[in-house]
Amino acid sequence: MDIPPLSEVRRLTEKKRDAWWTVLLVDPVATPLVRWTAKWTRVTPNQITWGALLLGLAAAACFARGDWKWLLIGAGLYHLSFILDCMDGKLARLTGKGSEFGGWLDYVFDRVRVLICAVALMGGQYSRTGEVAYVWLALVVVFLDALRYLDALQIFKVRHSMRKKIRARAKASRRAARALMTAEELERDQELEQRERERERKRENDGDEEQGIAFMEDLLRENPTADLDDDPGREGPDTGAGSGEGARPREKKVIDLHVEFKSRFPWCGRFRTFLLRHRIRTHLVSGIEFQMAVFIVGPVLGAIMPVTVAAGSLLMVFELAIIYKLLLSTRDFERTLASYPVPEVPETASGTAPGIPAQPGGPDGESLPSRDGTAVGGR
Repeated sequence: MDIPPLSEVRRLTEKKRDAWWTVLLVDPVATPLVRWTAKWTRVTPNQITWGALLLGLAAAACFARGDWKWLLIGAGLYHLSFILDCMDGKLARLTGKGSEFGGWLDYVFDRVRVLICAVALMGGQYSRTGEVAYVWLALVVVFLDALRYLDALQIFKVRHSMRKKIRARAKASRRAARALMTAEELERDQELEQRERERERKRENDGDEEQGIAFMEDLLRENPTADLDDDPGREGPDTGAGSGEGARPREKKVIDLHVEFKSRFPWCGRFRTFLLRHRIRTHLVSGIEFQMAVFIVGPVLGAIMPVTVAAGSLLMVFELAIIYKLLLSTRDFERTLASYPVPEVPETASGTAPGIPAQPGGPDGESLPSRDGTAVGGR
């Protein structure tokens, strides 16, 4: 396999937005190692995942000893374990050898490593000092780590549901608008839409854009520094008139579900832009930073309890901020749905909308019996 130069490997494997610990302290080491591994070895991403777990278990064994010398060694091993944990995904992206099972394995091993290291670290300190607070601290670390990832999963589901409902409403609104068109307008609109679909098929775009909409989150994911915040809900002119070769497709309507948050906290946009210039995401204390504080910073400084309490408090602050942002996003979602009204379609003398064939049945839609006794029409 031909391995590209390091600059290209960085472009292919490093995330456009990542935790500041990863960007500053892991990627400078992990990315060159990934390139070397792909070029000179046959190591697979899953094998690296197993290696990360084994180093994590070795770190836990050191943490359990309790004294500062072993804590330093354990902190170093934990950081090496995290470097390997970042390498497996990068190697999968570079070589194309990733798998669904590998993603599951990586996630489960991460949780196992945190659980075992938390019990070992706090258990070692309890054995050394006899302070029961360390036992409770172990439970807090495991709880916060699980809470962070469960919360992220549920927020993802809610956002996915909102996007799905917006797509459905946009589609229903489009269909209702077509029912009000004349035959000539409908023919012109269908021809224009066919041209749009052909263009989108060539670009291999997803279903969102087939409905003439695009979500701000997707645009920023592709280009995190895109300056689109000034007019997030703008919509390009509908050039539906005319269907010749020179007719331009309708521009996508950009939907931003963070308008209210941006209006309340305008300074966040400038802060976000500053961080993204360095590939750092705005969620400054996430699960990664929390783990590094507990298993690296605390042991190195010999201040496990205060560092863990401080990191846990900051993690909760950022989690509450994300939940509040989700609350504001649901309000933007309701307003977005309202912007896609489904117009009432006038009925013809036959009781149906123009262009929609009448359905056989009684006045309330009940089925009518046929000659052979079977039902015809109805709901």
